[in-house]
Amino acid sequence: MYSTLLRGVAFGLPLTLLATSMALAQGGPDADAPDSSQQDRHVASLDAVKVTAAMPAIPAPGYAATLVSVPAERIEATVNAVDVEDAAKYLPSIFIRKRNYGDTQPVLATRTWGVNSSARTLVYIDDIPVSALIANNNTIGAPRWGMTSPEAIDHIDMLYGPFSAAYAGNAMGGVMRIVTRMPDHTEVTVRQTEAVQSFDLYGTHGNYSTSQTSLTAGGRAGNLGWFVGADATNSFSQPLSIITGTTVPAGTSGTVPALNKLGQVANVYGAGGLLHTRMLDLHGELAYDLSPQWRATYLVGYWSNDGQSRTDTYLADASGKPTFGKVAGFASNTYELSAHHLMQALSVKSDTRGDYDASFVVTHYDFLKDNQWSPAGVTAGTGFTGNGRLASYGGTQWSTVDATGFWRPQGYGGAHELSLGAHADRYELDNPTRNLANWQDPSSVTTLYAAGSGKTTTQALWLQDAWQLAPAWLLTLGGRYEWWKASDGYNFSGKTAVHQPVERADAFSPKATLQWNVAPDWRVTGSLARAVRFPTVGELYQLVSTGSTFSVPNPDLKPETVRSGELAIEHAIEQGTLRLSLFQENTRQALISQTSTLPGVAAPVTYVMNVGELRNRGVELVAQKADVVVRGLELAGSITFVDSTILSNDAFVSATGSTSVGKHAPYVPRWRATAVATYRPDASWSFTLAGRYSGRQYSTLDNTDNTPHVFGAFDSFKVFDARVHYQINDHLAASLGVDNFTNEKYYLYHPFPQRTYVADLKLSL
Repeated sequence: MYSTLLRGVAFGLPLTLLATSMALAQGGPDADAPDSSQQDRHVASLDAVKVTAAMPAIPAPGYAATLVSVPAERIEATVNAVDVEDAAKYLPSIFIRKRNYGDTQPVLATRTWGVNSSARTLVYIDDIPVSALIANNNTIGAPRWGMTSPEAIDHIDMLYGPFSAAYAGNAMGGVMRIVTRMPDHTEVTVRQTEAVQSFDLYGTHGNYSTSQTSLTAGGRAGNLGWFVGADATNSFSQPLSIITGTTVPAGTSGTVPALNKLGQVANVYGAGGLLHTRMLDLHGELAYDLSPQWRATYLVGYWSNDGQSRTDTYLADASGKPTFGKVAGFASNTYELSAHHLMQALSVKSDTRGDYDASFVVTHYDFLKDNQWSPAGVTAGTGFTGNGRLASYGGTQWSTVDATGFWRPQGYGGAHELSLGAHADRYELDNPTRNLANWQDPSSVTTLYAAGSGKTTTQALWLQDAWQLAPAWLLTLGGRYEWWKASDGYNFSGKTAVHQPVERADAFSPKATLQWNVAPDWRVTGSLARAVRFPTVGELYQLVSTGSTFSVPNPDLKPETVRSGELAIEHAIEQGTLRLSLFQENTRQALISQTSTLPGVAAPVTYVMNVGELRNRGVELVAQKADVVVRGLELAGSITFVDSTILSNDAFVSATGSTSVGKHAPYVPRWRATAVATYRPDASWSFTLAGRYSGRQYSTLDNTDNTPHVFGAFDSFKVFDARVHYQINDHLAASLGVDNFTNEKYYLYHPFPQRTYVADLKLSL
């Protein structure tokens, strides 16, 4: 009963299924269910369906609040999906900060939290957490999307808000569950994807290509199911950085006059971060049926990445030869990198369809190797110093353990489903930067330049009860208690070493959701929750430099506390659904990253601070309808408005005397919208036109970054995509698409991709 209610809020679920599920949840048949001729008509128009074996029906505790889902068939038909994270591109109020194909830093942003909040959402592959809660940033904090492949996805669920006790306070922005499939017969899929971006900005003009080869295979032999995959990507990115300064370098020409996001002089000398990466993702899943009710699953993922970043100087000396003009930014934007990561996970869970069920999940993620090395500076012309620096994350790792039990006092489908669980995790950061005698030789290490390391651990117990008060009423109550500790903090800079103090905190987070099925085609859901997010080890102890900006740790950070509420009204219409959500979230001691020039400090400094209180409140409207005007035309879209206001912030100090109180919170756009139109004239063809809009964002607490369309700014954007998918036969499919076909030029700190052509060919055996 509970799972039926949950699936009823899936984005785009047809009226026939939604109305039926609501009626079943209320204990009776749907009087308006379609007759057999109508059902046959819909079945005849379905695309080819992959046959898979169902995973156990209890992958995780139920979720009573808003849930949106997108199936694999829709992803393949409508999305130019090169990487796993592309599949979620058009979900309501969702934005994934993906700078280029093969990006290692695609962070998930939700309706209340922006692109610099990786630790404020949770991402799972089945019941395996792949969120990198080692940090809350756009560098090492991005989810580990590469632990699966687009071909393995069955569907993606997005759960909005922190309304389930089964999830930590990091779920304040929401929980994304990538649900994979397990084939019940042998299959092999080969997919080749080619993409070309045409880029033109300042003095940089060129075409940047991506080539990806994907191979997946799966099947079943008795009690053993298996699915393995490999993705090899060779990618060239557009410039990810612009090299700027306040003057015109002596003896040079070619400087482009420009401003920074604060309206200050930031002349452009060239482009940096033109990154060439060669990436390999290997992943596998083995599922063994221990008995008809119990299944054990082992997941393994290995990721490697080797790359080089180069620069493009616009400067010329008196004789017309290219030069760096002795600008240090050309050195920091020239680097090489090499990384090897390994993730392993084991889960054992039951599906008895009886009074009791249980699951146990243990995971481990290890940075086996993660190095980036670059020259220490520039010399005359376009030369670099011989020495350099090596930044490493090798040894950084985390582990998680979750145990969950289910008790149904009245049996499966009864009025109560009680779930309870225990959680433990440990995150360990090891991030030294060492000097190199020869910057092109990462083994020529000499002395320690800087370092940041430390650990955080969390233990939690939680309890939740889904209680069917009456056929039309479902009440879910829960609570989560957490104990957190930060220890072994160490920082070194120059000649100063600091051993940071041990920090401890604990918190209780109650949850409540009430669903009322007013009628077979109407439902109202109200949710309230408290959630606590503890500082990540990166926020506490990480000490790094990005170009000329230094990230300074803050070991004295307090946990942030969120009080969230949502009222959702859902309505099933003919061949579609409507949902209106009103939401509000108040956050105290919000952990906000801020970059500014502090008095007495020459270089810009990035640091995390506790902001007194901020409030996010808004409205979200989501709609989907099939067979609009003509048969085969499906329209779907969402629009979200958020008033995000800083209510108090006594700790903020501005060099200009400005205030942050009453200003818009960083990285949260006021307006966001998506629209997708897909036309399927028959079972073989689909034509999709999609658009995404985001209002402008601020990245400063006092909203002084009011100069748009410059490096470092967070612009508003309107991006339109198109895709044509053709199922040639049962074994061969081809697609051609264009992302950003209107060639919108915008910055989200980095210059974002311009018009990109994408083509793929898939062979299924």
